[in-house]
Order: sequence, then C-alpha cells, then structure tokens
Amino acid sequence: MDLEFLQSMDVQILVGVGVAVLAILVAAAYLFSSWKPKGCLDPENFRGFKLVKRQQLSHNVAKFTFELPTPTSVLGLPIGQHISCRGKDSQGEEVIKPYTPTTLDSDVGHFELVIKMYPQGRMSHHFRELRVGDYLAVKGPKGRFRYQPGQVRAFGMIAGGSGITPMFQVARAILENPKDMTNVRLIYANVTYEDILLKEELDSLVAKYPGRFKVYYVLNQPPEVWNGGVGFVSKEMIQTHCPAPAPDIKVWPSTDEQSHGWPS
Repeated sequence: MDLEFLQSMDVQILVGVGVAVLAILVAAAYLFSSWKPKGCLDPENFRGFKLVKRQQLSHNVAKFTFELPTPTSVLGLPIGQHISCRGKDSQGEEVIKPYTPTTLDSDVGHFELVIKMYPQGRMSHHFRELRVGDYLAVKGPKGRFRYQPGQVRAFGMIAGGSGITPMFQVARAILENPKDMTNVRLIYANVTYEDILLKEELDSLVAKYPGRFKVYYVLNQPPEVWNGGVGFVSKEMIQTHCPAPAPDIKVWPSTDEQSHGWPS
C-alpha cells in the first residue's frame, strides 16, 4: 500500500512539474511575441546618428543610411509619424526640418532618409555637406497621426514630390503586415520623370501586392512615351484612381515632406 501510494505521488509530482513547465513555456512565448525592442529616439532631446552610407540617386536626390547603436537596434518610429532633423544652413544658422524615414522597425540596425536637395533649401545645404562618418542630430517621434492596422478599409493617397516619403512609410507598413488587409491607392505627381522618388521601390510593392496596391503617376512634363497622367492632379483623376468616399475610407494629401497633411 505504501509503495502504491509513493508511486501515485511520483506520478502526481511529475504531472505537476510538467504542467508548470508548460505554463512557463507558454508565458515565455507570449512575452517574446509581444516584446518590442526599445527605440533609439528621444522625443525631447536630439541624438546623433552616424552616416554610414550615402547613395546619389539623381543630381539632387540622395539616400542617406544612418547607423543605430547596435545591429539589432530599432529607430522606434510609430507608423505615420516623423522625425525632426537639425542642421546648419549656408550661413551657419541652425535649421530644423521634419523628415520621414523610408525604413521601418523591421529594418534593424539602421534607418534611411531619401532627401531631395533644393538649391535654396536651408536644410538641403546641410545634407549636401553631410559626409560618411558625420552625425545627424535627430529628435522624435513627432506628429499627430499614428496608423493602426485595419483602421480603414482603404487609403487614398495623393503625393507630390518629396511628400511621397510619409506615404511610402505607411503603405509599406500596411502591405508588409499579414494581418492588415487595407487596400492602398496612390496618385503621385511630379514635374518630370527624373523627379519621381522611390519609383523602383513603389513599382516593387505594386508587383508584390497586386490588387492591394496601385500607383498612378502624373507628370507635368512627361517624356514622349508615357502612359500615366499628364498635367496637374485633377478631380477626375482622384475619382478614377482613389477609393470612393465612405466612412471607412481615408484620403490623405501630402504635397511635400514638411506639410505631411495627415489624415484626421
């Protein structure tokens, strides 16, 4: 009887230990899946990030890649928000301007800015002078809008020039999230074909997510062979290439990087 009792106790102990271990593993898996690394941004103070690569995309556009503290660090920028960058103009005076990275927190260890540098732009001067090894002062996150997956059925986006960067950030985050079924329609206007920013990346998203993401390019001065829109963005273009108005539809205009034009 004593032996049977001890054996039953051993079984109960083993079962109890097994249940405890399983509970610990389930809790650990949940914590791991919900854990998010701390971002590198400071909303109150500027932090310096080292430029590790500069790629000239055209005569006045370049892609700047900045290193984060570790290879697994993330910037920590919520989707729909932007950063403030500080530099000096040609007169040596301080200038601060908002920019939206084209990378997401899934791109660990670095972040990228695609910058169009204007001849008389004060911050443009700073980026023209920026060399590999230099540091850029950044503060954030900034902005009123923060995208939540599935908050709308479809986004209609209207961008002009460098205003494409906040649109690209949100569109990429939507499309690369397997739980977000939001459709995105983008009208992107520029003066010439050479002015189109991120065209390769946009076309890649169109090819990868057919039906969910469409881009309609509009040029004021198109090349001889051109199958996109011509002139300025019109009411007819918006009606044709943006989703029809509805309570679960948002239309988001942004003419340049600084205006943003966040949807309400």
